[in-house]
Amino acid sequence: MTRPASADQNSELNRKFLASTMATPLLTPEQEVDLTRRWHDAQDEQALHAIIQAHMRLAVSIARKFRHYGLPFADLVQEGNVGLMQAAARFDPAREVRFATYASWWIKAAMQEYVLRNWSIVRSGTSANQKTLFFNLRWLRARLASSGQDVTPEALEKISVDLGIPLTEVRAMHDRLSARDQSLANPLGEDGEESLETMLVDPGPTPEETTVERREKRAVRAWISEALDSLTQRERTIIAARRLREDERATLEELGVKLGITKERVRQIEAKALDKLKAAILRIPGARAALASDGSIALTSA
Repeated sequence: MTRPASADQNSELNRKFLASTMATPLLTPEQEVDLTRRWHDAQDEQALHAIIQAHMRLAVSIARKFRHYGLPFADLVQEGNVGLMQAAARFDPAREVRFATYASWWIKAAMQEYVLRNWSIVRSGTSANQKTLFFNLRWLRARLASSGQDVTPEALEKISVDLGIPLTEVRAMHDRLSARDQSLANPLGEDGEESLETMLVDPGPTPEETTVERREKRAVRAWISEALDSLTQRERTIIAARRLREDERATLEELGVKLGITKERVRQIEAKALDKLKAAILRIPGARAALASDGSIALTSA
């Protein structure tokens, strides 16, 4: 059985990887053109591997700019590698630009997505505007914190104007950045006997209430089903279409056409059938609970 690598082992592996990456020689413009054309025109995987290896130092360099977000550096570099692969898949040598210039955007975009996915369990950037706001606010907060200052309302208003984003969204993002995620299991107080999760109140019904409600509904359905036997076939048809359907109920006019009677006659038959149902239910032992407080029948699908 293979044991997981320890933190020291992972750190050593990361150091060796970085050393290997930085030791890989840079490509000359001629080599880069040759490799990118071989990959673009012939899908030469050896050429792709050489392009990626030569530009991994670029991913490492950009990853260093994202270290202050508190995420593993190795993961940031790996995301940069993903960005490199995306850049290589889309790069066209005919554009006559250096691959590093083109790939930098993809590497940075991949790392930004990683930061937004993992900085908090609450998604902080679900649109282009929010992503821009997230990173601008982070930069402003870091700059002011380094000089011992706080983010002022005026600074938030300026960001709102500069980015063209409503001030309410800017304030909401600022509040979100001010409080990092906390585990519900974190102890409260010095004794540590209570935690955040012990203070949460479930607004839903208790298991006992759910069980009682389920039993009552089953009983009501059974009583109504039994009471329906006291109705004629036409009365059952009307009650089923008007009272027991879960989807849209039939109209008086629709039932009148179906049964060949007027809609007024359908209304009369329905009222009579409801009275008969009520009387039948009252004759069932213990069935008075099926009646609503106003005396009407609490009909549910039988």
